[in-house]
Amino acid sequence: MNDSSHTPDIVARLAAESAIHHLHATYIHRLDSGDFAGVAEVLQHAVIHVLGTEASTLEGLLGFFEAGLQVHADGTPRTWHSITNVLIDVDPSGVTASSASYYTVHQQIDGFPLQPICAGKYLDQFERHDGQWRFSRREVTLRFAGDLQHHVKGAQRDAVAHTA
Repeated sequence: MNDSSHTPDIVARLAAESAIHHLHATYIHRLDSGDFAGVAEVLQHAVIHVLGTEASTLEGLLGFFEAGLQVHADGTPRTWHSITNVLIDVDPSGVTASSASYYTVHQQIDGFPLQPICAGKYLDQFERHDGQWRFSRREVTLRFAGDLQHHVKGAQRDAVAHTA
């Protein structure tokens, strides 16, 4: 038996999940391309929490990324973020949502072969405002740290600090 009474709820949930996946991907593409202003724009309504440090507002987020991440000769951090195991929960109200996902960051520069440099989890909160989904909070947790010396400003080999 086909129960169409829940079709609008399913469609709204799928639309929310699609918008949230798009936000995740936009964040990563902009970050890996060195577009920190674009990253700050994606997160401008959120508070980002990274290992005891918080940033918010467009200007504060831009400063956070510029102060924390190294940019190399090609204008990028020379990273490749992958997000996997994304779990999205949309509140029945359709106004808020949360997600948990794993990230792995690979990096390669001259004299530093391609390798994973860190892995952890993003714990995100979202809100729908004027019909559009946006980040309201991002917590970045670190599970594994490798050689971050070419990624995080001030990091030493095998450091455990990561800012994105």
